[in-house]
Amino acid sequence: MTLPADHPPVAAPKIGVLLVNLGTPDAPDAPSVRRYLGEFLSDQRVVEIPPLLWQPILRGIILRTRPKKSAHAYQQVWREDGSPLAAITRAQARALQGAWGEQVLVDYAMRYGSPAIGERIAALKAQGAERILIAPLYPQYCGATTATANDKAFEALAALRWQPAIRTLPPYHDHPAYIAALKTSVEESLAKLDFEPDAILASFHGMPARTLELGDPYHCHCQKTARLLRQALGRELVITFQSRFGRARWLEPATDATLAALPGKGAKKVAILAPGFSADCLETLEELAIRGRETFLGAGGTHFAYLPCLNDSEGGMAMLRTILSEELAGWSQPA
Repeated sequence: MTLPADHPPVAAPKIGVLLVNLGTPDAPDAPSVRRYLGEFLSDQRVVEIPPLLWQPILRGIILRTRPKKSAHAYQQVWREDGSPLAAITRAQARALQGAWGEQVLVDYAMRYGSPAIGERIAALKAQGAERILIAPLYPQYCGATTATANDKAFEALAALRWQPAIRTLPPYHDHPAYIAALKTSVEESLAKLDFEPDAILASFHGMPARTLELGDPYHCHCQKTARLLRQALGRELVITFQSRFGRARWLEPATDATLAALPGKGAKKVAILAPGFSADCLETLEELAIRGRETFLGAGGTHFAYLPCLNDSEGGMAMLRTILSEELAGWSQPA
């Protein structure tokens, strides 16, 4: 069909896949961290305190003191190609490009910071994406992660006159492909160690305990992931929760407290993994691999190893292709 001469240009219909991760500052310096934390900690999905009470605390205390300390932490893990989280998520998107043929475009975005979700949805739409799969890369569902990523996507859609059809990636905490990829990754990492761990910790990101009481399934999803991985490995795992913030009661046991206590219980050699993270980031590379090691060795431990996330490994990418293909069913067939 021939379009009228004055018709606006229309791109050929495409399908989009948008990988979404938490976010990162643009640079490892205090001003960049302040902007990032200002956006992150202003999200009511993250901090469920009325803004009239919370914003004076955030603006008057936290954003005056925390950015410098956090910037120092980021400086210890920053790469030549930027933040580890952004660099790895970008690599994941590149590795998936072409997995479902030329009609499926793969991009990535961050919930906080850049590239922004709305910006990348608009970019996919401009390239002809009439159907988009929003894929928050959080294996375990949580209102403060999966839900807020979807919220931001829906907010961007509300500003579009011509909206694409949308699907969202569900949690995949118990997906056989995810558990199998974790099992292979852990076994390969353990095989490279020059010691046999007395204990293996599975550290998940912490959340306030009240989120469980309010019905958030996150804690249950973490427990199921750990149980299935324990069964797959055929060895015990110690489940812990990291990254506490503020004075509220958080999910327990705490990772740092557990690492400090293990040597006194006879566990002098430890390996730790973070199965709730799809890509290594500040919370894994600085909090676990650096500070966790210091805590454990300082308490009398002798051997410590951090086992990397799936990242853009061959096994990790095969897992993502599998779970994303299921959600693209009916839209696209694998190439």
